[in-house]
Amino acid sequence: MSKHTRQFKLSAIQAFLQRGLGYRFIAAKFQMDPSLLRRWVQAYRIHGETSLSRQARTFSPEFKLSVLERKWRDKLSLRQTAAVFNLTHSSQIGIWEAQYYSGGIKALVAGTKGPRNVMIKPSVPPANTSPKADEELSHAELLAKLRHAEMEIAYLKKKRTARGEGETEEGREEKVLIISALRTRFPLDGLLKLAGLARSTYYYQRKLMVAGDKLAPLKDRIREIQERHKGRYGYRRMTATLRSAGHVVNSKVVRRLMAELDLKCTVRVKKYKSYRGQPGRIAPNTMERKFTAEEPNTRWVTDVTEFKVAGEKLYLSPVLDLFNGEIVAHQIDTSPHYPLVGQMLEQALSRLPEGARPMLHSDQGWQYQYYRYRNRLEERGLEQSMSRKGNCLDNARMESFFGTLKTEMYHGQRFASIEDLSAAIDEYIDYYNHDRIKMGLAGLSPVAYRNQAAAA
Repeated sequence: MSKHTRQFKLSAIQAFLQRGLGYRFIAAKFQMDPSLLRRWVQAYRIHGETSLSRQARTFSPEFKLSVLERKWRDKLSLRQTAAVFNLTHSSQIGIWEAQYYSGGIKALVAGTKGPRNVMIKPSVPPANTSPKADEELSHAELLAKLRHAEMEIAYLKKKRTARGEGETEEGREEKVLIISALRTRFPLDGLLKLAGLARSTYYYQRKLMVAGDKLAPLKDRIREIQERHKGRYGYRRMTATLRSAGHVVNSKVVRRLMAELDLKCTVRVKKYKSYRGQPGRIAPNTMERKFTAEEPNTRWVTDVTEFKVAGEKLYLSPVLDLFNGEIVAHQIDTSPHYPLVGQMLEQALSRLPEGARPMLHSDQGWQYQYYRYRNRLEERGLEQSMSRKGNCLDNARMESFFGTLKTEMYHGQRFASIEDLSAAIDEYIDYYNHDRIKMGLAGLSPVAYRNQAAAA
């Protein structure tokens, strides 16, 4: 088979990168193997055009061992390892690995062939150092180790070009771009240490780069908003926030800039399905999924959700006003007993204006069937409504709030104790009511929308 020219490789790689199509489609256009195109693209992203040159190279045993150690440490495939070290054939690494396990570093000497019967790979790859065993680490040290590993993986994924071992201007710029994209997720000091950059060098290089970027102020503003809201905003809320601050900007531009800055909105995970209780004294479903209200304190919904942290459980019972989505009252406890709901109800009733008698909708949980709960509603003249059995859609507005809460505050976070989680829930509900804007409320927070309606 004839060798591919440098220009042919570059044309195929650029066609893939510019058109955004799949490997198979581009490979068919150039009449080549898709796996070969994949290897070219991976090497090009890391080493640039230097990866296109075919050079005869002789590898020392030390170099071969460093390649294998990198593969084992980062759990890379043969193709990924070849791309990192700009090797022409990934099968070389497989041969070196077999040689090493059959005869150690002596078998890696050029020209030495190991036996055909290769020894079974040991479960733990060899290492030059003897790190501290995980069993000997404290909980905080384990969390720090895991966080550092996540940072390393994210940095390697972002790294696209490597222009030699020297610290060139281009190399520093590439590192600054990577650090700027990841600093919302990881501490700056750790990223600088990983990249081998001094703090002063980072800020100086970033200042030079920003000077030539017309959108740099807007990027800084977007990054600032996302940091303040802890990664909870997508491009729609981001656009609304920017416009409310006086920036005239298109939502497509915001979406593109957030993608460049690697600022992604947290994704909602699995919904929590609460316990529905046993059939008993059930109120009719008078809400009938009409989750809107023309005035405050006319339609309320409530439910209980569960959290798990440090081997313990925590329960939250809120009341939500369907007029503006505001959390009127909430109670947190380590047990789903009646006081959790009872104390929440007393808080909500104490904040009712004179003469207000909202409908209060819930599921068929035992707490809402309890005589003390029903009697208290009757005393204050509140109409009770319940979902049909096992139908969470009848209380979808409350379920939607729980999903938002857990996505933006709970999932993907680590809490040392239930006290820390309880404090975080209180903080988030205050943020949800006063600071977090909603597109359905004309880009206002629930409290701001209620105040605006009262002033109208």
